[in-house]
Amino acid sequence: MNKVILSVMFALMILIAASASAQEYINSAQTSLYDVPPRWLVDMPTAGTLPRGYYTVGLRLYPNGGALARTDIGLSHRLMVGISYGAEGVISNRDPNWNPKIEFNVKFRIIDEIEVFPAVTIGFCSQGLGAWNSDMDRYAFKSRGFYGVVSRSFYFYDWTSGWHAGINYSMENDIDEETDVNIFAGFDATFKYNLALMIEYDAALNDNKSKLPDGTPNGFAGHGRGYLNSAIKWLVTENLEIEFLMKDLFVNRREADTFTRAVRLTYIERF
Repeated sequence: MNKVILSVMFALMILIAASASAQEYINSAQTSLYDVPPRWLVDMPTAGTLPRGYYTVGLRLYPNGGALARTDIGLSHRLMVGISYGAEGVISNRDPNWNPKIEFNVKFRIIDEIEVFPAVTIGFCSQGLGAWNSDMDRYAFKSRGFYGVVSRSFYFYDWTSGWHAGINYSMENDIDEETDVNIFAGFDATFKYNLALMIEYDAALNDNKSKLPDGTPNGFAGHGRGYLNSAIKWLVTENLEIEFLMKDLFVNRREADTFTRAVRLTYIERF
């Protein structure tokens, strides 16, 4: 069943890409990844959304042969929706550990950024990251759940940067009886239009005391240090970017020996 879901999702992505490629652009001023603000940093969302009529197709490769496919669509200049699905062990010689279902995300920008005020966005994302743990009924890194985030951009010659901060409540809190609301913040800087650096810190206030059903510690939660993540992004072309992700630099995960390495590819196009 999981293989059927993944096959349908990839087929949908291919059909979208094929239909969009067959169309001519309405005008020559094509929006590209050079023009679109980041919709996320490493894991945390920003206040950025896709322009109306544009979509992205992305693939994230993570440890233990994991792969997560994702697509987002800009329904308006303020509203963006998307779906995602993946599994651990896709790139391996064993049976994959499939995620239990297709996950969804929606983001709506309430206030546009103006000269003295940041952009404000609210959203929901059910997609966690890392392996799915069936005993805990959660992902290694909890989904963002309901969130609000503010973003402010700054410009200096050929450099652009953005500061971001937010708050969230994960639906996975109910599973391990975590009640804390979480906070996160981050920064991105783009140099010469095609190279970017991203840094974020997730306090992980809602993920430091997870236990198995019998009450014994399972090592699935963090040490309480929070998650410091960073990434280097290269805009290969105006439609394609590749990111090298470095997660959990504080080695907050109890089962980890060092920080997590991952790769993410994103392609943008218009209908």
